Amino acid sequence: MKHLFTILFIGLISLSVNAQDKVAKIEFKTDVIDYGTIEKGANGVRVFEFTNTGDAPLIISKVSSTCGCTIPKKPEGPIMPGEVGKIEVKYDTNRVMPIRKTITVISNADTPTVALKIKGEVVDTKDSSLLEKKNKSVVEQ
Repeated sequence: MKHLFTILFIGLISLSVNAQDKVAKIEFKTDVIDYGTIEKGANGVRVFEFTNTGDAPLIISKVSSTCGCTIPKKPEGPIMPGEVGKIEVKYDTNRVMPIRKTITVISNADTPTVALKIKGEVVDTKDSSLLEKKNKSVVEQ
């Protein structure tokens, strides 16, 4: 009976060691999205694409942003090995200012935390046209 328990114990340990060899790996096409210069109220949705290059299912447990003006959306289910996934990011383009935000992705990958960045600038074309008129003389207008 003792031998049976010993054999079962060794078998379970060897199974758990083999199961740990498989890991998920997350590989992004790019870790920075540049909005460039966009107009106030423009479409602020962009997508970070990634691939699970590991040999275990990739589960993204949390995606968060540095502020409330950026709303990230994570994939719901696991991403199987070789599959492509997407993290959608929506920036509030009603805020006229430079964009410099970080999105943190937490998963079961071999690198569990990844920082993604968005950058650019939101401008209000109505304000800039008023400034241009203000700087011109009455004759030039």
